Amino acid sequence: MAEVALQEVQKKEKKRMANIELLRIVAMMMVVVLHYLGKGKLLPELTGTMDATGYVAWGLEALSIVAVNTYMLISGYFLVESKFKCSRVLGLIFQGLFYSLLVPVCLVFFGVLEPGNITLYQLLYYVFPTQMEHYWFLTAYVVMYLFSPLLSLAVHHMDKRQHQVVLGGLLVLVSLGKSVLPVRLEMDEFGYDAVWFMCVYLTAAYIRLYGIPFFKNGKRSFLMYLLGCAGIFGITVGLHALYLKFELFEYFLKAAYDYNHIVNLFAAVALFYAFMFVRIPEGKISRLICKIAPHTFGVYLLHEQVEIRYLWQVWLGAGKINNPLALAGSTLLAVLCVFAVGILADMIRTMIFKVLGKVLGKTGLPGVIDKIDAVFDKTEAAGGKTV
Repeated sequence: MAEVALQEVQKKEKKRMANIELLRIVAMMMVVVLHYLGKGKLLPELTGTMDATGYVAWGLEALSIVAVNTYMLISGYFLVESKFKCSRVLGLIFQGLFYSLLVPVCLVFFGVLEPGNITLYQLLYYVFPTQMEHYWFLTAYVVMYLFSPLLSLAVHHMDKRQHQVVLGGLLVLVSLGKSVLPVRLEMDEFGYDAVWFMCVYLTAAYIRLYGIPFFKNGKRSFLMYLLGCAGIFGITVGLHALYLKFELFEYFLKAAYDYNHIVNLFAAVALFYAFMFVRIPEGKISRLICKIAPHTFGVYLLHEQVEIRYLWQVWLGAGKINNPLALAGSTLLAVLCVFAVGILADMIRTMIFKVLGKVLGKTGLPGVIDKIDAVFDKTEAAGGKTV
């Protein structure tokens, strides 16, 4: 049944799939949850005792921590059968630049940020958001995307067994080892890097090309997602109890919440499959989902701008929470507010970019970019899969 679902997806390749676009929206909402809890200082330290509110906070974190891997699975799933576009790379970079420059200007205008307090280092953060890792996800994604033609060519020239060996080797190296060894591995970047994104890309490519029969229906897939999240929470709570009693594994306490933890990836794959089996009829709802989803990345770029990434939680009252019910309610409110403002801001950004695009169209620059894209069109057309 999983293979049938994948075949249906491939037939709809040129159309936006409302179910996967809905997952994109859900994943970005999860990202907001993570940033609200973490940067709003709502996650108690695992080296101390916790009350009910603390356990609820870590529980919400467990349900949401799959967001980044899920977002990357969506991208990789479509990229493996898509043509490399130079214009896409530039679009991502300029989208990041739009927010990194505009937010400080707005903060200065409203008196939140003093121009005289802006340092040269901050200016570099504003002007070179990708190179300065202003947005770590953007930096890692751009690097991964630049490698995507090579990755795509590789997976289409490997057979299923070769793909399994390569992917398995990479996962053992960067995921499985750190997931079971309670020590600091120097090469471990916790999933905040392009190497991990390439692993997730290869995972998504495997799903696209071969499927995973284990996730044979939506109910099983969603159950596996919940079990994965429960595993993340359970591992952490268990280690927390051990630490309080024996003061062991301090470094390892939060390991299950790392993006490159094997349980995190498993839960993300399960959630991805769960939405693969969701059917959303064509109509107003599906059109609305497909209209909103392309703007989700703007939500991330807005609320994670360096000057406000620790402020908006305060604006939304994160410091006043003292019980589980208030935590749940404030988290929901934060997600709705940040998401709505972010989507609206990115819609405005899209309109501005369309106007700028028409102006740049008169310079001949788009023609140069089209020629670069044509080079990759020819390369990919010449490629084929060897079985």
